Amino acid sequence: MFMKEMGLIRTREPLRLRHALVPLVCAIVISYFAYHAVYGRHGFIAWLSLQNHVDTLDQQLAEVRSAREQLDRQVALLRTGSLDPDLLDERARATLGFANPNDIVIFRDRSATGTAQQKR
Repeated sequence: MFMKEMGLIRTREPLRLRHALVPLVCAIVISYFAYHAVYGRHGFIAWLSLQNHVDTLDQQLAEVRSAREQLDRQVALLRTGSLDPDLLDERARATLGFANPNDIVIFRDRSATGTAQQKR
């Protein structure tokens, strides 16, 4: 009983540090996972970046599909079953650079026509 009265032996007095240790470790672990959930390699910021990239690629895919459909329509007009004489004449003249002597040829600057169409 002498040692107990002098405070040399503690029977059931836990240290204050022990009370704070478990919540402190839990807070550190939670903050570690929260940080990596937002800023990590597979976190929220990376997901937003990937979504932005996917949207850009979807837009590019739509443009490429539109251009392909237009080319498919032009190719269909050049097939033997449905050969369009006007398109054939246009392609032959553009490729060979020839014109009929009675034709009036007007050359247009492509960049000027593209900006005029965009203004409409």
